Amino acid sequence: MTKKTSSNEAKIPKGRASRFAKMGSLASRIAGNMISEGVSELAKGNRPKVKDLLLTPKNMKRVADQLAQMRGAAMKVGQLISMDAGDVLPKELTDLLARLRSDAKSMPQAELMAVLECHWGSDWQSKFIQFQLKPIASASIGQVHKAIDSDLRRLAVKVQYPGIKESINSDVDNVASLIKISGLLPKGVDTRPLLSEAKAQLHEEANYTLEGQRLERYATLIEGDSRFLIPRWIPELSSDSVLTMTFLDGEPIESLCEANQTLRNKIATDLFSLFFKELFEFQLIQTDPNFANFLYDSQEEKIVLLDFGATREYKKSMAQAYLNLMQAGFHKDKKGIENNALELGLMSANLSEKTRIDITEMCYLSCEPLYLEGAYDFSKSDLLERLRVIGTQMSLDKSYVHTPPVDTIFLHRKLGGLFLLAMKLKAKVDLHSMFKPYLDYKI
Repeated sequence: MTKKTSSNEAKIPKGRASRFAKMGSLASRIAGNMISEGVSELAKGNRPKVKDLLLTPKNMKRVADQLAQMRGAAMKVGQLISMDAGDVLPKELTDLLARLRSDAKSMPQAELMAVLECHWGSDWQSKFIQFQLKPIASASIGQVHKAIDSDLRRLAVKVQYPGIKESINSDVDNVASLIKISGLLPKGVDTRPLLSEAKAQLHEEANYTLEGQRLERYATLIEGDSRFLIPRWIPELSSDSVLTMTFLDGEPIESLCEANQTLRNKIATDLFSLFFKELFEFQLIQTDPNFANFLYDSQEEKIVLLDFGATREYKKSMAQAYLNLMQAGFHKDKKGIENNALELGLMSANLSEKTRIDITEMCYLSCEPLYLEGAYDFSKSDLLERLRVIGTQMSLDKSYVHTPPVDTIFLHRKLGGLFLLAMKLKAKVDLHSMFKPYLDYKI
């Protein structure tokens, strides 16, 4: 277990004051860049807009680098905001948020050793035959290490970044303020419920014991389904800040975009089928659509399911309303779609008639893979672009101020992620036939 250094390591600022100072210094440097760029443009005879000065490549890189170093809520809050307004956010902000999904840095190894000693004791290395100090993955809340314990079990150990749990509330507020000051959010996007939910979700994701329990429950629900593999939780080597699971092999799911068509179709079909089960049968959904949460074990010919920190329970009434909406979509019943969209809170009765028509049309278009007979060819679909056009038009309507319930946003996040994955795999999926068993289904 030799200590190594890495250019992808960065010490994590701890405590509210130091993390706030990071945000303050970030704002100062951005302001300095804006003044410099502004003077340069004025010297050329141009009259630059504040927004244009803010969104320079240098500033956007600075923001991304700073938030990636802070991890935690600093990385998550923008992603949550983008779930509600993803189709209408400026490209610059969308690009920034995309970077935050992949730019996390790992903690220095000395810091890692201190965390492990705190949780397992000074002799923690005696529990393992091998423990790789270099993480195999780094994200917003923690990083994952590969290990073999004294019982010869191959393990994946997720270690939480120190100080993340205590910084959640202030980080959410600080980053939200930064995004608000930037002026990048469309008018009418009410971020308050999203910010409140960001704090609640992050506190849950920072509780690794809770994630372990959800992993165990989810494993019980899909037990016997030969299409999937899921890690097994190891409670005796876990705590609220260290999550230990069995290690499962597999290649990244998106790397199969050049695999044979039959395999790509099967993978997308199995994942959509699992989504139907999650919503209609389990009312328990793993809502994080990150492609990294899916692997494919080519030897077992099974999909590996990972990361249950963002798993959410849904009320039967909400699941039934979604089923009713999708049944109406299957039958091309726009009135039924509108009624169930109202029940779900996707729109409210006090919105203008045009806005209600637009939202109904978006829900109807979203059901396109259900009502079109035969295999839906995701490689040729322009559905997301058509939805984006309607969403952009709605954002220009000053009277449109509506934020749907957070549970619906997380559900759409998962469904949108599956759609994007199917597009990347160029899959053809007969969702019309897959949904037929649910036409007479009651939750």
